[in-house]
Amino acid sequence: MWLLLVSVVLAVLKLLAQQEVLNFMWLQHLSWWWVVASFGLTATWWAYADASGLTKRQANARVQQRRLMRMEKTKQALRDTGTQPPKR
Repeated sequence: MWLLLVSVVLAVLKLLAQQEVLNFMWLQHLSWWWVVASFGLTATWWAYADASGLTKRQANARVQQRRLMRMEKTKQALRDTGTQPPKR
Protein backbone atom coordinates (compact mmCIF):
# COMPACT_ATOMS: atom_id res chain seq x y z
CA MET A 1 0.00 0.00 0.00
CA TRP A 2 2.86 2.36 0.74
CA LEU A 3 4.15 1.88 -2.81
CA LEU A 4 0.81 3.05 -4.20
CA LEU A 5 0.91 6.07 -1.91
CA VAL A 6 4.41 6.96 -3.14
CA SER A 7 3.26 6.58 -6.75
CA VAL A 8 0.24 8.82 -6.27
CA VAL A 9 2.27 11.48 -4.44
CA LEU A 10 4.90 11.39 -7.19
CA ALA A 11 2.22 11.78 -9.87
CA VAL A 12 0.57 14.69 -8.05
CA LEU A 13 3.91 16.42 -7.53
CA LYS A 14 4.81 15.91 -11.19
CA LEU A 15 1.47 17.38 -12.27
CA LEU A 16 1.92 20.37 -9.97
CA ALA A 17 5.43 20.92 -11.31
CA GLN A 18 4.09 20.66 -14.86
CA GLN A 19 1.52 23.37 -14.08
CA GLU A 20 4.29 25.45 -12.47
CA VAL A 21 2.57 25.46 -9.09
CA LEU A 22 5.66 23.88 -7.57
CA ASN A 23 9.11 25.07 -8.50
CA PHE A 24 11.29 22.02 -7.93
CA MET A 25 13.88 21.74 -10.70
CA TRP A 26 14.49 18.04 -10.19
CA LEU A 27 10.77 17.36 -10.44
CA GLN A 28 10.38 19.35 -13.65
CA HIS A 29 13.19 17.37 -15.26
CA LEU A 30 11.90 14.03 -14.02
CA SER A 31 10.59 11.93 -16.88
CA TRP A 32 6.97 10.79 -16.86
CA TRP A 33 8.30 7.28 -17.41
CA TRP A 34 9.49 7.21 -13.79
CA VAL A 35 5.97 8.06 -12.64
CA VAL A 36 4.38 5.42 -14.88
CA ALA A 37 7.03 2.88 -13.83
CA SER A 38 6.17 3.40 -10.16
CA PHE A 39 2.54 2.44 -10.87
CA GLY A 40 3.73 -0.57 -12.86
CA LEU A 41 5.93 -1.62 -9.97
CA THR A 42 2.95 -1.31 -7.63
CA ALA A 43 0.81 -3.54 -9.86
CA THR A 44 3.64 -6.07 -10.12
CA TRP A 45 4.07 -6.20 -6.35
CA TRP A 46 0.34 -6.71 -5.79
CA ALA A 47 0.25 -9.50 -8.39
CA TYR A 48 3.21 -11.21 -6.71
CA ALA A 49 1.76 -10.80 -3.19
CA ASP A 50 -1.58 -12.28 -4.24
CA ALA A 51 -0.06 -15.13 -6.28
CA SER A 52 2.41 -16.15 -3.58
CA GLY A 53 -0.21 -16.15 -0.83
CA LEU A 54 1.53 -13.41 1.14
CA THR A 55 -1.67 -11.38 1.45
CA LYS A 56 -3.67 -14.38 2.64
CA ARG A 57 -1.02 -15.41 5.20
CA GLN A 58 -0.95 -11.91 6.67
CA ALA A 59 -4.75 -11.81 6.88
CA ASN A 60 -4.82 -15.22 8.57
CA ALA A 61 -2.16 -14.10 11.05
CA ARG A 62 -4.28 -11.07 11.99
CA VAL A 63 -7.37 -13.26 12.45
CA GLN A 64 -5.38 -15.70 14.60
CA GLN A 65 -4.01 -12.86 16.74
CA ARG A 66 -7.50 -11.45 17.31
CA ARG A 67 -8.77 -14.92 18.21
CA LEU A 68 -6.01 -15.41 20.77
CA MET A 69 -6.69 -11.96 22.26
CA ARG A 70 -10.40 -12.80 22.63
CA MET A 71 -9.55 -16.10 24.31
CA GLU A 72 -7.15 -14.40 26.72
CA LYS A 73 -9.72 -11.71 27.51
CA THR A 74 -12.34 -14.38 28.24
CA LYS A 75 -9.94 -16.35 30.44
CA GLN A 76 -9.03 -13.21 32.37
CA ALA A 77 -12.69 -12.37 32.88
CA LEU A 78 -13.34 -15.88 34.16
CA ARG A 79 -10.35 -15.66 36.53
CA ASP A 80 -11.65 -12.35 37.87
CA THR A 81 -15.08 -13.82 38.64
CA GLY A 82 -13.62 -16.96 40.24
CA THR A 83 -15.24 -19.48 37.89
CA GLN A 84 -13.46 -22.05 35.78
CA PRO A 85 -13.76 -22.29 32.02
CA PRO A 86 -15.53 -25.42 30.73
CA LYS A 87 -13.35 -28.42 29.84
CA ARG A 88 -13.27 -29.41 26.21
